[in-house]
Amino acid sequence: MKLYLATGNRHKQKEMQEILPNYHIVIPADEGIDDFDPDETGDSFVENSLIKARALWDIVHAPVIADDSGLCVDCLNGAPGIYTSRYAGAKHPKGYHDGRKIPQDEQNRLLIEQVNATGSSDRRCHYTCAMVLVTDALKFYTCEEYLHGEIIARAEDAAGTGGFGYDPIVFLPAYGKTAAQISAEEKNLISHRGKAARGIAAILSELAQSGEL
Repeated sequence: MKLYLATGNRHKQKEMQEILPNYHIVIPADEGIDDFDPDETGDSFVENSLIKARALWDIVHAPVIADDSGLCVDCLNGAPGIYTSRYAGAKHPKGYHDGRKIPQDEQNRLLIEQVNATGSSDRRCHYTCAMVLVTDALKFYTCEEYLHGEIIARAEDAAGTGGFGYDPIVFLPAYGKTAAQISAEEKNLISHRGKAARGIAAILSELAQSGEL
């Protein structure tokens, strides 16, 4: 079964295909929808996911999944949160007004500096993933999951080449490694996106069995 994924991120597409091997995961660019870039104006991960999913459903009129994910740091009161991809340091926690983004390595460094500047010994953080399945114009389903870890103390200690985003600076105590050092298989089992995707997969299965999909 084909499932549309409301993103332009090939990393997410690959990860979702690994998590949902029984579905054919397609992103807009795969079908010539090159200008898909809805404004994420929501105040929560769920709201932003729904904005993206509904925007793509309006184009394809077929089942769409979308997620909004972000890194929430306890000592920063949950920042950067829904602004994770746009984060540009303590002075611009919601990103620059002109929308430009900085390189990921710089985002990682600035986030560590902001955490260190608090003087707090609490370095706990968690990734959040709110995933939405839209099946028609009026019906949607949601699942929100988390991956807990800690922000490392020094940018030069960032480690790992797996994953993407802030993974090299998020330490997972249970593994003794960063989120970028564990294998894709391990990460899919414990990740916020992996758990949310399996929740959505269970919903898809129920809908298929009931004839609603």
